[in-house]
Amino acid sequence: MSEQSHPRGRLMTVLTLARFEARQHLNSHRMFALASLLFLFIVGGSYGLSDPDGRLTPGIATDTPYEVLFLVSLFVLLSATLGVVLLGFDAISRRRLTKELSIELSQPISRSDLALAHLLGLWMAAFLPTMGATLVGVTMVHSQMDAWPTLAELTYFLGATALVLFWYSSIQLLASSLARDLGSAVTLGVGSWMLFTFVWLLVTAVLASIIGVDMTDLENQRFNRFSEMIDLFSPNGVYQLLLEDRLTGDAAPHLESRFIWLAAALWTLIPALLFTARFRSIRP
Repeated sequence: MSEQSHPRGRLMTVLTLARFEARQHLNSHRMFALASLLFLFIVGGSYGLSDPDGRLTPGIATDTPYEVLFLVSLFVLLSATLGVVLLGFDAISRRRLTKELSIELSQPISRSDLALAHLLGLWMAAFLPTMGATLVGVTMVHSQMDAWPTLAELTYFLGATALVLFWYSSIQLLASSLARDLGSAVTLGVGSWMLFTFVWLLVTAVLASIIGVDMTDLENQRFNRFSEMIDLFSPNGVYQLLLEDRLTGDAAPHLESRFIWLAAALWTLIPALLFTARFRSIRP
């Protein structure tokens, strides 16, 4: 059996190609813009939210380092996921236009493995600087609160962040593989990001009004449950629910953990499988 067809040989090939892909992204000019965004939002947000002299609204607690990290996750959604768009919106479409994709597909490697290498490479390029910014942000939290998040809390936060960046990487590569030119690549990439980051709140509000759920009262338990159910269909919403699952009291989600983790598993599998299926049938 050849090394290419052996499972371990295939895995090593995929990881090697993924590291090469990640290095290309990390060494690109776009990474400078992404790093600036990450440190501005994540590090700055960590420092500001952990300031003991600065308080948010009474309903938002920042008494522990993990509660600060939970609020910092909003900045992660604004900066890190946008970074995935910045790096990946033309990852496939640009190669089609420059004929690089034809050369890649002519190599003795299966299209499924090549698709996985593209996906892992983009994910690593987005996650590594995000993790670095988060770790620097944790030191900012410690400087303000004189306390560290536990290793379990930090690992959980980074794990959830890794998942949401993987989901966005799959979505962006799928969108890029569907694009035929640079204009459609930008439209699909930015449009999919805006859908889940900004428009999804409007979707939730419209659906709530249709079924008669009062959304004017933020303390309405029925609306909170409905909103959590709708969030299961959004990567941003599932990310927030995963992080809320470690909170206690009124801040904890109403949904059971098994439903949240089931949604996380489906978001991990479905977009990645759709991208792989699209890549296998793509015509350079």
